Amino acid sequence: MDTQSLQAFLAVAESGSFSRAAEQLHLTQPAVSKRIAALESQIDARLFDRIGRRVGLTEAGRVLLPRARQILVMVDDSRRALSNLEGSVAGSLTLATSHHIGLHRLPPLLRRYTREHPEVRLDLHFLDSEEAYQGVLDGALEMAVVTLAPHPDPQLLAVPVWIDRLCFVCAPDHPLARRGRLALAELCAFDAVLPGPLTFTRGLIESRFAAAGLRLPVALSTNYLETLKMMTAIGLGWSLLPERLVAGELHELAIDHPPIHRPLGYLVHRSRTLSNAARAMLEALEAAREPAAKAAPGDVG
Repeated sequence: MDTQSLQAFLAVAESGSFSRAAEQLHLTQPAVSKRIAALESQIDARLFDRIGRRVGLTEAGRVLLPRARQILVMVDDSRRALSNLEGSVAGSLTLATSHHIGLHRLPPLLRRYTREHPEVRLDLHFLDSEEAYQGVLDGALEMAVVTLAPHPDPQLLAVPVWIDRLCFVCAPDHPLARRGRLALAELCAFDAVLPGPLTFTRGLIESRFAAAGLRLPVALSTNYLETLKMMTAIGLGWSLLPERLVAGELHELAIDHPPIHRPLGYLVHRSRTLSNAARAMLEALEAAREPAAKAAPGDVG
């Protein structure tokens, strides 16, 4: 069972399309079909049902899927372990980050890293934090720098690097901007624009309001904080945004409630072998850790 056929199988299973899998693997569609056919011949079972343009896993495909991931992760680990013996910091580093961290936290660190390690090829993916978590768990990503979950999967090492203070904000001409110190309940009389309902940040905000017996009046949501800033600035509602995004266009509200903070940091899988390139990135992230992040709960490992 060769790894190229397994890679083709995973690409088709995850994308639901032979053509999209071919694009991802930089192959022609007939080449992908040939690899799948070879794998089906080896295991003597059909892996996909093709109904019109839809491609779905058969029972055999569903059984093979987690095992294929495990095999490819083991092969990757073995390659990294052997490569690490050379001691050089080189090769590819598959790193995921959120748009906000990639724009506002990582650039200085990445600039230094690429200057110090010019032989490393960064394979950078911009993903929602929740998707990046799954990628590290599955082995598709070597590491991620994202918003940390309140309760990370025990298979992951999650280490805070920065602490974001989330500020209650509105447009300067919003009715709330003319008021003094506010209670959380007063906010609930006005529309909110917040991160999507499945995000870690939204969960953190909802938990604070739920603890006060309040329900958030969410009118609009998006996972892109820069878009939330724009929607807040034009008066579509109040929001909670990282302190770094607030200056200038928005009015910060004084709320009678303890500050809300969210940890940003890195994730790696505890049982995976890290490349020298990843180890060098972890050293750079450790050097960048803020004092508040070192004291934050969730620094596991």
